[in-house]
Amino acid sequence: MTPKPILIRNGRLIDPAAGLDAPRDLLLRDGKVAAIENPGKIKAPGADVIEAKSLIVAPGLIDIHVHLREPGQGYKETIATGTAAAAAGGFTTVCAMPNTIPVNDTPEITRWMQSSDRGASIRVFPIAAATRGSLGEALTDYAALKEAGAIAVTDDGRPILGDDIMLESLRAAVKLGLPVIQHAEDTRLTGGCSMNAGPLAFRLGLRGMPIEAESGLVERDIALLKQIPNAHLHVAHLSTAKALDAVRNARNQGLHVTCEVTPHHFALTEDRIGHYDTNAKMNPPLRAESDRVAMIEGLLDGTIDAIATDHAPHAAHEKEQEFDRAPNGITGLETALGLAIRILHVQHNMPLAKVLALLTARPAQALGLKGKGSLAPGAPADIVLFDPAEKWLFRAAASRSKSKNSPFGGWELQGRVRLTISEGRIAYHRA
Repeated sequence: MTPKPILIRNGRLIDPAAGLDAPRDLLLRDGKVAAIENPGKIKAPGADVIEAKSLIVAPGLIDIHVHLREPGQGYKETIATGTAAAAAGGFTTVCAMPNTIPVNDTPEITRWMQSSDRGASIRVFPIAAATRGSLGEALTDYAALKEAGAIAVTDDGRPILGDDIMLESLRAAVKLGLPVIQHAEDTRLTGGCSMNAGPLAFRLGLRGMPIEAESGLVERDIALLKQIPNAHLHVAHLSTAKALDAVRNARNQGLHVTCEVTPHHFALTEDRIGHYDTNAKMNPPLRAESDRVAMIEGLLDGTIDAIATDHAPHAAHEKEQEFDRAPNGITGLETALGLAIRILHVQHNMPLAKVLALLTARPAQALGLKGKGSLAPGAPADIVLFDPAEKWLFRAAASRSKSKNSPFGGWELQGRVRLTISEGRIAYHRA
């Protein structure tokens, strides 16, 4: 059933893709953006009217790195619950990683994840496994996966360590215009490790992951990329200054390297672990203050292409065990916008339009999501309305996610979502 036309009026429209930041009215019809005009110019009898006074009207947010846990781990999250949390956070598009059970390494699973039977409230783009079973040995069928709807390939969580298989992946992907996403962790250096290497790990009696485990693999991948000039390498959840420098240098050489950073890596340091708080355990781990500052600098200077949550839900009983045995990961879909505004916009004076670009136009560009991240006429009617000045407390227990493993419970965030519209339909509404 075609959704009813919607007229959003009297809001401040920010569309980074178009360089627009001004009072505008917006008409949505047939799931598309139908018109953008100065306030009061659009006449749309019969349309539902949404008053957006004092609100930002922006393209729906795009998260290019989430774990929705289906198939196989529905006790942690389902596609329905994960996308409900995403909509509450202002997201209208999420890209789902393949480390499901079984691994998403076939067209059948890729299509299954996109079926309407999954109950997604926003758009889900699957990212398929780069190798069969994500074992790093034999490539999956990239052409068939792309035909089924996959928009990139990765063995996220299981980095591609072999030079030959990484080269083969880049060569196969470039022929199809697919990015290869790398979880940059040399696991030969991180076995048994559960946090960042350094004095704090020593005091806590935990084995630490050296920064070279990340930066070394990024440097290796960039060296391989030079052999395949048009290939696209995307570095997932960057966390160290050294790896960021490698990306910056590669881009200065004209190589097609993009990267993302999570809110927790620009908001927190390893000190957040405190007395072994497993809700502060993730991979890559929380790093030192110097690395956190470097991530902010990379966001400010444009080296980092996107903010991505790495939303990784886990059941309470999984996190409630010894620190080094608990699984890595935190939820992040409902806190990303509030953290970005609080830290980047308020504390570091990043213009709001630039913050939104990192959550809309730039991630869409990084992974080639055509038509997404823009409010141009004819674009999908993916919209978020939020109050940029409203401060609010995040309560993890009230999350729409099935899991509650967040280190930001009780944090005061800034910028609260009022309404999320996905392809012309209301996906979330907070009165």
